[in-house]
Amino acid sequence: MTRLPDLQLPELTAEQKRIYDEIAGPRSGSVRGPFPIWLRTPALADLANQLSSALRRDGKLDKRLLELAVLVVARQWSAQYEWFVHERAALNAGLSPEIVEAIRERRAPEFVREDERLVYEVVTELLETRTLSQTSYDRALAALGLEPLIELITTAGFYTMIAMILVAFEAPVPGGNPPLR
Repeated sequence: MTRLPDLQLPELTAEQKRIYDEIAGPRSGSVRGPFPIWLRTPALADLANQLSSALRRDGKLDKRLLELAVLVVARQWSAQYEWFVHERAALNAGLSPEIVEAIRERRAPEFVREDERLVYEVVTELLETRTLSQTSYDRALAALGLEPLIELITTAGFYTMIAMILVAFEAPVPGGNPPLR
C-alpha cells in the first residue's frame, strides 16, 4: 500500500507535465517508481531524471555491472520496486540468474567474472562499512578506470537514495507481489 495517492495527469502543473514527459519518453511512456513521488517536488524529479540518464544512457560503466550494483543496493534496503525493475534489467544485461538469486537470498554469489566480484565487493563494502578501504579502492581503480569507478560509486549512492524514497513512501510493485522476502 503506497503512502501517496497516484498523480493524475490533469492535476499536474505545466512544469510537472514537462518533467513527466521527459521522464516518460525513454521509459515507454510510463512514470513509475520514485518519479511519481519526486514529481511532487519538480526540481528534484528533474535533477533525478538527469542523473539517471547520465548513468544509464551516457555512462561508461558496463550496464551489467551497473545493474549488479543496483541489485546489491536494492537487496540491502529490501526495496521491492527497485528489485522488481532491476532484476529483469540485470538479466537482460548479461548477469547470470545464479548471481541474481544469490543476492536475492542474501548469499555471497559465486562469480566467474572478476569484474562482477569486484563490483559486488566494492558496493557491499560501502553499504556495510560506510567506507571504502584503500585496498578496495586501488583494486577497483585498476580494474575499472577512474570514470567507471566514479560512475559505480555514484550509481550505488543514487540507487540508495531511490531505495530510501521507495521504502519510505511504500512505492507499489506492479502486480502487487513483492519479489523480496
